[in-house]
Amino acid sequence: MRAFLAIDLPEPVVSALMQVILALPVGRPVSEDNLHLTLAFLDDQSEEQLERLHYELLDLQMPPLELGFDGLGSFGSGSPKILFARIADNASLMDLHRQIRRAAHRADIVLARERYKPHVTLARFGRGVHWRDADQLAEFINDHVSLTLPAFPVNTFSLFESQLHQDGALHHQLAEYEFAGQA
Repeated sequence: MRAFLAIDLPEPVVSALMQVILALPVGRPVSEDNLHLTLAFLDDQSEEQLERLHYELLDLQMPPLELGFDGLGSFGSGSPKILFARIADNASLMDLHRQIRRAAHRADIVLARERYKPHVTLARFGRGVHWRDADQLAEFINDHVSLTLPAFPVNTFSLFESQLHQDGALHHQLAEYEFAGQA
């Protein structure tokens, strides 16, 4: 089962991000239902591995977080392949990510060794932004460099199944985990 761990975004944040997405001059926008902050992509795992991970995650001890954004960015060497809203530096979020990696390891799930860059994907560009669209995208990012998006409290994160379809991925929540101090 293809799965990932993520933080769901509250409605005011989704609305603000949708305003940015609707203004994009190029790219394939992410659907409103798929906006989230990925904590770890688990790739394809057996139900047994995901169940072991579930029990490991129940033991995590994390206080609630407050997250914010600090602008737009892109991934892709040479030509951007993804446009995203960048999450501002947050030591507690990085600690949560490390704890999740350790829990995955204890559940015998091997995660890719990548530097974690917290973000919310806004649009995809396939193999990259076409050279004719590159200037429009650069101008859009420049115009939104000081973009103000609402900060938001985080009290939970979730395990999701991701099913790939022709029109994009469909995400289904499998479990939700509350942070310490939550009723």
